[in-house]
Amino acid sequence: MPTISVDKAELFERLGHQYTTEEFDRLCFDYGLELDEDTTAEVEAAIKKGLPAERPQLKIEVPANRYDLVCLEGISRALRAFLGKQDPPQYTLAYPPGGEKDLITVTVSQETQRVRPFFACAVLRNIKFTPISYASFIDLQDKLHQNIGRRRSLVAIGTHDLDTLTPPFRYEARTPTNIAFAPLGRDTVHTAAELMQIYESDKHLSRYLHIIRDSDVYPIIYDADDHVLSMPPIINSEHSKITLDTKNVFIDTTATDDTKLQIVINMVASMFSEYCAEPFTIEPCKIVFPDGSTRISPDITPRTVTARTSYINSCTSLSLTSSTIQSLLTRMTLSPTLSPNDPDALIVSLPCTRPDIFHEVDIMEDAAVAYGFNNLPDIFPQTSTVAQPLPISRLTDVIRKEWAMAGWVEALPFILCSHEENFSFMNRPDPGSLAIKIANPKTLEFQVVRTSVLPGLLKTIRENRSHALPMRVFELSDVVFKDTSRERQARNERHAGAVWCARSAGFEVVHGLLDRAMKMLEVPRIGKGDGRNVGYYIKEGDDPAYFPGRAATVYYRPPLPKTSKTGELADELKNTLHINQDRDIVIGTLGVLHPTVLEKFEITYPCSALEFNLEVFLKRS
Repeated sequence: MPTISVDKAELFERLGHQYTTEEFDRLCFDYGLELDEDTTAEVEAAIKKGLPAERPQLKIEVPANRYDLVCLEGISRALRAFLGKQDPPQYTLAYPPGGEKDLITVTVSQETQRVRPFFACAVLRNIKFTPISYASFIDLQDKLHQNIGRRRSLVAIGTHDLDTLTPPFRYEARTPTNIAFAPLGRDTVHTAAELMQIYESDKHLSRYLHIIRDSDVYPIIYDADDHVLSMPPIINSEHSKITLDTKNVFIDTTATDDTKLQIVINMVASMFSEYCAEPFTIEPCKIVFPDGSTRISPDITPRTVTARTSYINSCTSLSLTSSTIQSLLTRMTLSPTLSPNDPDALIVSLPCTRPDIFHEVDIMEDAAVAYGFNNLPDIFPQTSTVAQPLPISRLTDVIRKEWAMAGWVEALPFILCSHEENFSFMNRPDPGSLAIKIANPKTLEFQVVRTSVLPGLLKTIRENRSHALPMRVFELSDVVFKDTSRERQARNERHAGAVWCARSAGFEVVHGLLDRAMKMLEVPRIGKGDGRNVGYYIKEGDDPAYFPGRAATVYYRPPLPKTSKTGELADELKNTLHINQDRDIVIGTLGVLHPTVLEKFEITYPCSALEFNLEVFLKRS
């Protein structure tokens, strides 16, 4: 969930009430938000010490799909409607006096299809910025870039002082050496190729260079006088930058996803249209595409969804009338009307700021929020079921309880880890067909889904080096492997893992832990050549994660499937002749960890480890 910071005094002024922190926290909770922090105390403490301090901020967590709540304007608008202090705003397109023929035109060239094919734009006329609204305008763009725009890779926004430009505009794509302009914050002109080198060392912009770096052409927007507006998604031009004195704003958006493009242009234009001389009006633009087709942008036409009163009541266990539900939905910035043909139906008009609503169930949820989740009646469900744990969970609990009673501490590390931790840190090669890799990892720590629980346990020991020795930690959780035989191309396996860290290696400790687990699972220990039908045994292994000569492989001989009396006699004969070893399977490893493994995990004491697959012990029907 994204967290936004809003000016406390400005928000309370818009809401028309000075709330205490507890009161505002309650209001946020009722609306489905969460007040994360109120910085008033920090600001006051800084002022008392004579330190510089900003105005008090409220940090609020908002749902990830509520893009209309990620700025001061949107959240104040939503809360005022929720409190019944204003009706939902009606957004309208304001055409120039000459109508459509006088609209600002943007021509999209064919070359843009090779890099960022989608374009949308809008104009806000006679806007009046204050320092707070200007900062909110910039912050909204950044929040949309990071959230729905996926760090500008899907959608990028540019805002410009229209009075410094000469329409019509052109959205083109040119080679990097054929683009030259003075970027935002600089007076000197550089080619696009030079800018890509300059911004390599820029902490902020370097994160976006990869989006277009490998393309033969870069997107670029020009006005009629060949002034550059922006080179999306990297940087705007200095020529058209907006300031507090800007009166007319031109908004451009470029994207690789048309659906998200329309959401973003509608959100930016509608959120700040309240500052126009005529509030909530947006001047559209005319976009001419390479095939000659045209589009009026933005498209803020409300969508319509039909919701049934009976459905809402059945989901919430209420008995509300259609008119009552109508008033509840109005508080959620929706515009419902009673159907003239069906007394059970509500025709709900969805504004362009609510792309999160897809289905009647979303309407029901908004009605429940407006009614108050805490006000919903507590009733017994009309259907009764008896829950029970999954067999693998029940089996896991047997081992968890036993190991915990033996004095071991359970750890819960992340299921994601870095590629190095999963393979090279453990001295294990990556065959390329084993681990599930994250396509676009946010950090280097989360690159693959782990194939072993040991890296997480070793990281746990590393982060708790100050604790007294010995350290005994274990984990019972899933690892994931590629499996092309399955529809989802992957499979989960429940593994049991443990690590002992002390001044001595402690091989016998993890060996005893394995024996105890098998005893609780009623799996006897057998020899490799033993004729018994079921059991486990260990023999020397060569896993590179362990010290040579101090490693063992755990084998399990599963029971044979049930057969006829004749089959039982045949199985007994095989046991006698010791020919059942063909079905012995490797289920895990144990041993003293290799010094290089410990060095990579920054552990200075010897460690012994154990890991085995639990799922082989499930009783199959």
